[in-house]
Amino acid sequence: MSKEARYGLLYSEYEYESYVRIKSEKCCVIVACFPILAMTFCIVYSVLFNFDEAVYTHCDVYNLLPSISAAIGSFSPQREVWQGAVTIQAIPRFLYAVQYLNFHNKLLPSQDFWIAQMAFFLSIVENIALIILSFFVSSQYYSVHKKAFVTFILSSEVYMILTCILQSRFKKPFRISLKWKKRFLVTNMIFIVVASYFFMRHNSFCEPYVYSLFAFAEYIVVFSNMAFHMTAFFDFQNKDFVIYKNGLALTDR
Repeated sequence: MSKEARYGLLYSEYEYESYVRIKSEKCCVIVACFPILAMTFCIVYSVLFNFDEAVYTHCDVYNLLPSISAAIGSFSPQREVWQGAVTIQAIPRFLYAVQYLNFHNKLLPSQDFWIAQMAFFLSIVENIALIILSFFVSSQYYSVHKKAFVTFILSSEVYMILTCILQSRFKKPFRISLKWKKRFLVTNMIFIVVASYFFMRHNSFCEPYVYSLFAFAEYIVVFSNMAFHMTAFFDFQNKDFVIYKNGLALTDR
């Protein structure tokens, strides 16, 4: 072997030597727990230490719970905790989106690739919208926050539906995962309707505690979305999340 080839091989091995290797199942739980725990912290902390400001609405009626936008974006340290959690989970979420695209394309006939590609696109849009609404908070950038939130809800809803359609075509490898995905999807859809009802009722009649019912339904919408993504635990049980010198990847174990 020539000197150049030998050093080239050593360089290549060095570039792709893994520094950190984490089981995908463990990584999935960690990634999902960051926003779940951060959301819980923001809600509880807002109720305990910013109650009057957090539950206030233009109607000026009694309420018990803050909306998610108020809990994650109106106060410190809640805002920083939530933004940190969203930032940490963003890159692994992008990697899982790519892995799902590759995974589904291997199983689908070529004429159905567009479904997997659409699901991939919506997953990316959902993640970007989540980042935008987290950093452009409603108290300072209401218009941007509102558009990002609507984009997040719509993209996540269609993404979950398409993913269930894709995996229902291959029930055997996705049996457990699909069962939980369907449960979380149905829960998510029901509480979107419930949240919309209470939001419109609050704006129309300004009744006490109605905004709190909207907030509670909103919590279920977001938590069921997070739980849906956590089902990647079942889908990638033979993968590792690997940090290399020049990047990140999901690889076969």
